[in-house]
Amino acid sequence: MKVPILLPNIFNHPFTYESDLNLEVGDYVIVPFGKSKITGVVWNDFEKKNNKNFKIKSVIKKLNILPLKKTTIKFLNWFSEYNIIPKGMALKLVLLSGNAIEKFSKGTYENFKFDTKKNSIKLSEEQKKSLKNMNISNQKFRVHVLQGTTGSGKTMVYFGALKDIINKDFQGLILLPEIGLTGEFEKKFFEFFGFTPAVWHSGVSKKKKEIIWSGIANGDIRVIIGARSSLFLPFKKLGLIIVDEEHDQSYKQDEGITYNARDMAISRASFENIPINLITAVPSIETYENIKKGKYSISRIQQRYQNASLPNYEIINLNETKLEKQSWLSKKIVDKVNFHLKKNDQVLFFLNRRGFSPHVLCNKCFNSYSCPNCSINLVYHKKKNNLLCHYCGFKSSLKRICIKDGDCEFIFSGPGVERISEEVQKKFPLKKVEIFSSDTMNKKDSKEKLEKIINNEVQILVGTQLISKGFHFPNLNCIVVVDIDLSSQGHDLRGAEKNLQLYHQLSGRAGRTGKPATVYFQTYNTNTKMISDMTNSNPDIFLDRELDIRRQNKLPPFQRFISLILTGEDETKLEKEAFYFKNFVEKKIEGRILGPVSAPIFRLKKKYRIRLLVRGSKSIKLQNSIAKIILDYKFSSGIKLSVDVDPINFN
Repeated sequence: MKVPILLPNIFNHPFTYESDLNLEVGDYVIVPFGKSKITGVVWNDFEKKNNKNFKIKSVIKKLNILPLKKTTIKFLNWFSEYNIIPKGMALKLVLLSGNAIEKFSKGTYENFKFDTKKNSIKLSEEQKKSLKNMNISNQKFRVHVLQGTTGSGKTMVYFGALKDIINKDFQGLILLPEIGLTGEFEKKFFEFFGFTPAVWHSGVSKKKKEIIWSGIANGDIRVIIGARSSLFLPFKKLGLIIVDEEHDQSYKQDEGITYNARDMAISRASFENIPINLITAVPSIETYENIKKGKYSISRIQQRYQNASLPNYEIINLNETKLEKQSWLSKKIVDKVNFHLKKNDQVLFFLNRRGFSPHVLCNKCFNSYSCPNCSINLVYHKKKNNLLCHYCGFKSSLKRICIKDGDCEFIFSGPGVERISEEVQKKFPLKKVEIFSSDTMNKKDSKEKLEKIINNEVQILVGTQLISKGFHFPNLNCIVVVDIDLSSQGHDLRGAEKNLQLYHQLSGRAGRTGKPATVYFQTYNTNTKMISDMTNSNPDIFLDRELDIRRQNKLPPFQRFISLILTGEDETKLEKEAFYFKNFVEKKIEGRILGPVSAPIFRLKKKYRIRLLVRGSKSIKLQNSIAKIILDYKFSSGIKLSVDVDPINFN
């Protein structure tokens, strides 16, 4: 019998094999491929006929794993078409390092044993109403948005919805945007449910991943809390998907296989015909548009937990208060912070820049310290005493021979969190200060650090946007935005939306236990309307205006953007190729093509980058036309094309 087997590789079609085994669609098998043996899956269609005669090889063996569900196979076929990637690469996301894992002995899954513990958490009337709305038509596909003020107890509401689903013998998936959130979240989960969920992200060991993968495939594990990649696990009986912080940009996978995990989660729920809940304080513009069109249902929680009030806002005009040399904290801010510290409030200084200084240059030759592989500045990290490229990881010491004479005399331009932390320690020498960024909080001791912060053993935090993502600090009642002007600059299509979400999330860290709290904004910008718009307790006003701007300019979510980036080591050759490619594409595409232009980061990891942008209607026809063109076009050697459907960043 001939069977189609899809392999986890760059092929967009299954291969034909022979087998005497009783094989069905979705079965995992081992097959010969070239000189090696490889894991594949029996697919739902054969490769397109070609006239070549070739010897058909035989399937070696069938693996003892429940078959991949037909609905999941349909989702993977669609995922491949939508994101313009080969089907084999979509399958690769399901397998674990190219393998499928057979069942372990029953005791292996003991740690994840499901238990229906009665929880004693009391919900407010608003929370109960939201839970009731969330559970309506919970048997089939629907998208429900739970929008709640930060600190309003949204997690407890969707835990209630999940409990209902897993009590009916289904599995649940909770997607989180950041690995750093999983530890605290796991604790919260255990307190509510009384059993341990499986946690899935890049930091989990290979052995543990094998146990989780097989436990999900055979139904022994009920709940997964995971980052983007957990969406592709081979669930036996998935009953509910929850996307927490659905607006978060981290759901976009930008490297390798590009996709938006939130959007793909909605599609997977549709193919599985199960409900999905999107959780947010401020919805993404796409989600908001779907709420307005009535495609998504919504429930809102206006009151914070135990009626805690939202923080007040105060603007510190830097035009009226002179900063000392090499200082970023005004005297007025220092006085305000001292006032809060006397009340035993915890304080956060917020600046969304890692390291000590984002820009280093020589005082004699005026040369910048830039990355030799990428067209960006190196960031100085004082703690590690090195210059670092945040894109390719290149490291270098500060010492450099000057083209004028002797060694370079470096000067630092602009602050990062390390530099602010240094100033904070000088201004408040008796207080314990901790930096909260991806450089400091993904380490083994981050759990201990979090406990110290929660217990108020750390009085002052200096943090990047990582701190805005779902952490609960009961004593935090003062937030200082060191320089809001730094985050409001730029030409990012989504800049306004990102800032709205960031500052709502950030302010939501303060005043969570009922004490009065204040967020202070230092700024040179006399247009205070921008700040009041971003911090308005009703974000819908801002989102409505943003939607109007997008509609008038035919921008997403009203049109589809697809980014085509050509990369190569030879700049001249790449520029010529980009024009040839545009001419080839232009008349055959179901949309309009803009460019070619140099990408904002023109050189990355030693390769030059040129961008073309396709814009067209929100129809799969656009992707299909591009996929066909790519197949028909032969790129010159050394030139690579990467495709990004619905790009979020335009770097």
